[in-house]
Amino acid sequence: MKVGAVIIARYNSTRLYGKVLKELHGIPAIEHTYNRLLQVLTPEQITIATSDQPTDDPIIEFAKKKGWNVFRGSLDNVAERFLKASRLMKWDYAIRTNGDNIFIDLDCLQKMYTVAQKGTTDFLTNVMDRTYPKGMSIEIVRTDFYANCYAKLVGNPEYEEHVTLALYQNNWGLYEYFYNNKVKELQGIQLALDTSEDFKRIDQLIEILGVSYENYSLEDIKIAYEQLER
Repeated sequence: MKVGAVIIARYNSTRLYGKVLKELHGIPAIEHTYNRLLQVLTPEQITIATSDQPTDDPIIEFAKKKGWNVFRGSLDNVAERFLKASRLMKWDYAIRTNGDNIFIDLDCLQKMYTVAQKGTTDFLTNVMDRTYPKGMSIEIVRTDFYANCYAKLVGNPEYEEHVTLALYQNNWGLYEYFYNNKVKELQGIQLALDTSEDFKRIDQLIEILGVSYENYSLEDIKIAYEQLER
């Protein structure tokens, strides 16, 4: 099975404009996400999916300078953008993540990636009955399955904007859910990059994590977060 990751990103964020290219400890946010995925995947297994609008030209310019795979599609129909990017890369399964998901849990990603490679399920997620912090969502969907789902969700603006929402609200396939209860202290905390306050917090966390930040564990994040809260 060919499995790859689609990093969904846009520059024109209403709450924190240009956040995916804002530098966290000297590195743009989206590059942190990319580098984190590289701990499990190869560059050929990762693509950036942004819109075809001029506002997202800075993302494309940055990605091309880095030599990354890129795809441009609809600004508002993110579901279509995700599907077309996955099909262009000819992946059997696509991992959906966002350009502001800085702290992807590698242990969970590796486990879910291994299951996807077996080709026995349609949808894997660690979001259902969330035990991971916000900003650590990992979802893997079989591309052909999602194409069938897209035919049902197209025309619904909420489903088009929120790529996997329809999969949680409709029993359309064979699902598997992954949970994490090992580091309960992190449950419910905000680690997604949405606001200027998030930016400051994440920048401080990365500084505490140090030079090995790309390989940190969930336990490392817990320790760093506890230091930050003191």
